[in-house]
Amino acid sequence: MRTKRKLVQALSALVLAAPAAVSAAAPAHAVGPALLPVTITNNTGRGEAVHLYVIGINLATNRLGYVTKSGAFNPWPAGHIPPSPAPDVSIAGPGNGGATTVQFPRGFSGRVYFSLGEKLKFFLTPDGLVQPAPWAAGDPNRNILFDWSEFTYNDAGLWLNSSQVDMFAVPHAVTVTGANGVTAKTGEPVSNGRNAVINAIKAQPAWANTVYTRPDGTVLRVLAPGKAAQAGLMDANYLDPYIAWAWNAYATRTLTVVPFADQPNTRYFGRTSGSVMTFTNSAGQRVASFTKPSTASVWGCDGDLPAPNDLVVGPISRTLCAALNRGTLGTIDTQPSTNAAQFYQNSPTNQYAKIIHQHMADGRAYAFAFDDVGAFESLVHHGDPRTAGLILTPFGAGGPSPAPPPGAVAVVSDWHGKCIDVPSGTFVDGAPLQAWTCNGSGAQKWTFTGGTLQAGGKCMDVAGGSTANGAAVQLYTCNGTGAQQFVLSAAGDLVNPQANKCVDIKDWNSGDGARLQLWECAGTANQKWHKG
Repeated sequence: MRTKRKLVQALSALVLAAPAAVSAAAPAHAVGPALLPVTITNNTGRGEAVHLYVIGINLATNRLGYVTKSGAFNPWPAGHIPPSPAPDVSIAGPGNGGATTVQFPRGFSGRVYFSLGEKLKFFLTPDGLVQPAPWAAGDPNRNILFDWSEFTYNDAGLWLNSSQVDMFAVPHAVTVTGANGVTAKTGEPVSNGRNAVINAIKAQPAWANTVYTRPDGTVLRVLAPGKAAQAGLMDANYLDPYIAWAWNAYATRTLTVVPFADQPNTRYFGRTSGSVMTFTNSAGQRVASFTKPSTASVWGCDGDLPAPNDLVVGPISRTLCAALNRGTLGTIDTQPSTNAAQFYQNSPTNQYAKIIHQHMADGRAYAFAFDDVGAFESLVHHGDPRTAGLILTPFGAGGPSPAPPPGAVAVVSDWHGKCIDVPSGTFVDGAPLQAWTCNGSGAQKWTFTGGTLQAGGKCMDVAGGSTANGAAVQLYTCNGTGAQQFVLSAAGDLVNPQANKCVDIKDWNSGDGARLQLWECAGTANQKWHKG
């Protein structure tokens, strides 16, 4: 089980201080580069300017500061009381369809913020950085569309997660590619996932006020229940009936906590007396006790559920908090439960976490502080990273679709064995098709239907209906035009009959990411394909 990696905050709930340490990891066989390239890709479909910020702590010096685009760490200047404006450390981000690369210096832990349309406002006190807190009355960032991911990059590798612990605002995925060339990705909503989450939350009577809409009609965010309750937007005692029932269940039964998946014989046993649950170890020694938690303690995984970074109390507390958020405490007597089908069946339940997980392409999210219990969090990690990425995903339709239909196949290059691929599995109009190492993902599964090639419910298409050499081959909403007709001949030519030209790997580029284009059919290896 990982330790809680949320940034620890001091002075007030708004001030950035040192993040909690990432759980101990086995020494890596290799160490990542001193500067790790991290590419932020904008697939939102929106036209606003994007502003980026890389802020956190230098792990070697324990100093708080920010990182420039080139990866240089700079400590913050001294702050004041009342808080003084921080210098503008924004990095110009990518426009829609573009990408910007920043560098993470090894030995740094913090957040990457991204705002759309307006720069964020940070402030400094003598103790740290006052972060945006749009759930707080009067916060100057309240009407800005923004979000963040959290990371630690050190000699043991990179940990990077998309976070919904405080709010769900700008949908985004995180990726890491290791020295072995394998890329991991998580955190991406399904097609139209942002709208689906917002609408599903609004449909819950006790939760509708947690959705915040700017005066111009832009839905900016859904607040996590703890933040919404603090702001008076939902019942502060919402979970109390369930908590009381679950807690009292162990007055007559024993709760068994097995906090470490790799240590099945490390077990703790809990029984409730009055409002206190006491845990003993296998030798019968008392090791921890917890007072029945409030709703606020469950939302925050703190307060009555303190979780120190030790090997006993913290792991038990994290397990309890996850079980209460997921609604499995009182029903399943050995925790943690790792059967997601059993989560969120209680009433009342954590609708925020339930709905967000339901609308993630891989089911993973960081919807509360210890959503990593049982490894359900949206985290990528590699001990020897070479690149990483943040993908700002579509706000509306677009993005991963359901599993490919039966009969979907890869289309493979005879030349080097790579597959026709939709970049980052993002099924948006205009996505340029590419050749990529075959990985069996839905981004590489195509159906031959009515003379078209379809993936993610969209069609292979010639940009602008062009018939010229060099015309880009892309993904686009199926529209029945000649630009979307393709025939794979017995000779291995993938031909667009309208142009009478072949799908060609541009410039004989043998690397991953090589673009596809139309070109006069020449019978060359970079124009030969087969079904995989």
